[in-house]
Amino acid sequence: MGDIGESTALKTGSESDARLANTDHREIPVVDLGPLIRGEDGAAQKIAPAWRHACENLGFLCIVNHGVNADLIEDMERQSRRVHNDLSVDQKMLVRVTKDQKGFIPSKATILTHSSYHSHTKLDSVECYVVATDFPKDHPEVVKGTQFYGPTPWPAETELPGFKDSVTRYMSAIESLGLSLLPVWEASLNLAPGFFKPFFQTPYCYLRIAKYPKVDFVQNNEFGLGAHADTGFMTFLPPALEPGLQILDKERNWFWPVVPKGAIIVNIGQFLARWTNDSFRATPHRVLPPKNNDRFSFACFINTNLDAVSECLPSCRPSEGPPKYEAQSYWSFFEWYMKRTYVHYEDFTNSKTQT
Repeated sequence: MGDIGESTALKTGSESDARLANTDHREIPVVDLGPLIRGEDGAAQKIAPAWRHACENLGFLCIVNHGVNADLIEDMERQSRRVHNDLSVDQKMLVRVTKDQKGFIPSKATILTHSSYHSHTKLDSVECYVVATDFPKDHPEVVKGTQFYGPTPWPAETELPGFKDSVTRYMSAIESLGLSLLPVWEASLNLAPGFFKPFFQTPYCYLRIAKYPKVDFVQNNEFGLGAHADTGFMTFLPPALEPGLQILDKERNWFWPVVPKGAIIVNIGQFLARWTNDSFRATPHRVLPPKNNDRFSFACFINTNLDAVSECLPSCRPSEGPPKYEAQSYWSFFEWYMKRTYVHYEDFTNSKTQT
């Protein structure tokens, strides 16, 4: 993509607070998962047309009747506040981010250096704690020390009682939801039932528990999280209590998504978009810093096996010429993205390259 023009970019600077810019509020597609959750015959095929339309045109949708207990989501909101507000800086540094991209990442640690969505010149204000799939100690890649296969550094139980159990329960629920949607993805892409199953035998899932500190006045190119498209297959995000998320449409206009109460936002990652030759969109989005209260969110990314290779799907091959993208493993793509996003990444020199 080229740079966003002056007419469509969010104007920021000393003249006015960026959050006051004339940005629309719009509803995003809503998909009812009730038939799927109830196990009705043909549910995936019934849901597929609406799912496909949303993925082709926006790359974002929201799901209702998704089966994730509201109490579980509310508890995850509480845990998000606890991990950021109840731990001291010294305690956070004991679980600081590792070469496996797990652990605590302080504010001003991220900047997307390869973005074509805006001039990203300032480090993001977000701080986050990342939890990801923990593999068995005897897993071959764990034994070899392969990057992204190492353990999550958890806060001590004495420091945050019940935190690990609550977070693990939430991640398990979202992972189960994501895997239950594989038949919908298959039907919406005209693939044979079970096509994606081999790619999700040991799915790599990670939860990004984020805090966006409130900012009285937003300066030029100041973001809670700069514009980006997610890396993986599918992302699940319950709406935060404070506004901040903006989505870029096909006309390159930013807007605030309007989401029904109790819904969960779903969006497509770049690894899936590449698989579909971009017929499904990995849509740029960003987070503006909140004004009145700190903003907490917990995006859960459900991805393929790390060694899964995406190659243009049979139903998405162009009629003429080769696909846009060469075959690539998720490990390789994830590693490429991380190197271009996190300033701390240069400190990790002992990564192992996979193909």
